[in-house]
Amino acid sequence: MTDARPPFDLATYDYELPDHLIAQTPLERRDASRLLAMDRRTGDLSHGTFTDLPALLDPGDLLVVNRTRVLPARLLGHRLPGGGHTEILLLRQNDVGWEALVRPSRRLQVGTHIGFGDDELFAEVVGRDERGGRLVRFVDRDGAAVESARFANWLARNGRTPLPPYIREPLADPERYQTIFAQDPGSAAAPTAGLHLTPELLFQLRERGVALAYVVLHVGLDTFRPVESEDIRHHAIHTEWYEVSAQTAALIARARQSGRRVVAIGTTTARALETSGGTEGRGATRLFIYPGYTFRAIDALVTNFHAPCSSLLMLVGAFAGIGAIFRAYDEAIARGYRFLSFGDAMLIR
Repeated sequence: MTDARPPFDLATYDYELPDHLIAQTPLERRDASRLLAMDRRTGDLSHGTFTDLPALLDPGDLLVVNRTRVLPARLLGHRLPGGGHTEILLLRQNDVGWEALVRPSRRLQVGTHIGFGDDELFAEVVGRDERGGRLVRFVDRDGAAVESARFANWLARNGRTPLPPYIREPLADPERYQTIFAQDPGSAAAPTAGLHLTPELLFQLRERGVALAYVVLHVGLDTFRPVESEDIRHHAIHTEWYEVSAQTAALIARARQSGRRVVAIGTTTARALETSGGTEGRGATRLFIYPGYTFRAIDALVTNFHAPCSSLLMLVGAFAGIGAIFRAYDEAIARGYRFLSFGDAMLIR
């Protein structure tokens, strides 16, 4: 593919991803993944491992990571009274309840009650959205709403870690789908570029003079959904919650003043920073980044290899150029790189 193809045409972002290159399990060591480095100015590519990252950054660069934590948001239950099995995937909480995906959706209409085998909490379907999702609220046996710490404790005991639909292997250790920074619960999926970082690598980065800052962006399921609009500008991206703290904004300003780079670990971090412009901010974001977008907050990006026709692929195409990205992807496929959530990484600088 070349840059000559229409940047708003969905077919521009399609490519053939061999199934055997979709990583099903994480590597034994997080930082043992391969790293393909791209120079945006020249298009030059180099190959190494993620442990090379400190040598590829400069003293004074600012590394920004997303410290969201994946909720144990997958719940298995049964329709009441005496109904069939159900599955609920919690996406985000609002003032009424939880936005969720449910299966089997046609049987879980408004008014349906769901039990989970412990008679402590029950879910009630109280609404639906235009994309087939449901709004559910959780109540106790007396019908009183269950929220805050009580619900969080129950969810920790009863929920399961959700994995992307393309991962078919069970995950032996759920913490391998969390970054080492994961602190703020709220995501339906991991910010996967951050999965490569280890405490040892952070120590080496600090020794190199690279600073570290944090944002939060709670990842929604749109990260897995392919864009379906033939003109990608018509795609409606789901709302996600983000926060860029005053401390992070100050570190970004300091890096800017000294002529150093802001390096985003992952597309979620990039979206949080681009939403705020690198200044302090928090709230909802529906920022959809595709070619033609002018970046104002980040100078380099660490990211995994993304699925065809995904909004994530469009973001990296906006950052590096569609032609350059597909030349890199062609080489990665030829060299057997691992793709998607548990796969290898790129540094685009």
